[in-house]
Amino acid sequence: MLKVTTVIPLAISIAVTLLATPKWIKIAERCRLLGLDMNKISRPEIAEIGGVPTLMGFLAGVFTYLLFNSILNRNSSVEHIMALLLTVSLAGAIGLVDDMIGWKVGLRQVWKIWLGLFASLPLVVVSMGRSTMTVPFLGSVKLGLFYPLILIPLGITGAANGFNMLAGYNGLEAKMGTVILTVLGIVCWRNEDIPVAVVSLSMAFALSGFLLYNRYPARVFPGNTLTYSVGASIGSVAILAKAEATALILFLPYFVQLCVKARSGFRIESFAQPKEDGTLEVPYQRYYALEHVAIGLMKKFKGDVREPNVSTFFMAVECLLGAFVLLV
Repeated sequence: MLKVTTVIPLAISIAVTLLATPKWIKIAERCRLLGLDMNKISRPEIAEIGGVPTLMGFLAGVFTYLLFNSILNRNSSVEHIMALLLTVSLAGAIGLVDDMIGWKVGLRQVWKIWLGLFASLPLVVVSMGRSTMTVPFLGSVKLGLFYPLILIPLGITGAANGFNMLAGYNGLEAKMGTVILTVLGIVCWRNEDIPVAVVSLSMAFALSGFLLYNRYPARVFPGNTLTYSVGASIGSVAILAKAEATALILFLPYFVQLCVKARSGFRIESFAQPKEDGTLEVPYQRYYALEHVAIGLMKKFKGDVREPNVSTFFMAVECLLGAFVLLV
């Protein structure tokens, strides 16, 4: 049952994001923090690093929830939630540095991995007493110290970097993150893990507010600030909620993307070839990204494909995966 102490934080998450994002767009335009919209023939310049106002909304919502709990003397899980917030904030800071350095330059991949491992340390510390995880089709598996010392850092780093792999189309990252974190939030709620559910849903609500400005035609791009922090929040929620199996299933499109992009040695971008009429074409004879596969499939069954169709296609796939884990 929903309570005022859980509804208000979610409302604050989306409200802060809705209010902060247009202000951020003006700041980004004034400071020339702009990126090219590659899937449009005119390549317009769009405000970048929209992860900043989204993180503001997320943190505002979660801190409001913690404040309510403190007033009501319900301090359970505060240590774990604070560790999650620190991990997500550190991941967002890594993304912000990467964004500020610039597209095509950015941090070297090895630095992203090492910094991602560093960002996972707060969760490693609060998880030292845990030695089991759930594995799809196997159930609970006891792993000893291998779980907190090896799997948690790898999981956070992999989720933060992996969520960045399906990106570059208006609304895509925000839609995918909203669905994944909403499903994880429902799973937590079912298991009566309300604090982690509120954290997961706070990010989902913040993303839905950001989507209003990021949907086609986008007024702001998410940047790695958003993708790293959202990926880290997915990994962190899965760990604290003991929902690793659920997260792995929801992350299936990203695993497939990893395999498809490996065909080019990760050298080819996921962008499409835009046409004058606003439709998209696959830019190569072979598929080097899952987005290209989606465009190819939709062209066979639908005809003309436009940018909103791509993000909606992947959101539909994610909704089906979400329905699967919730029903099965």
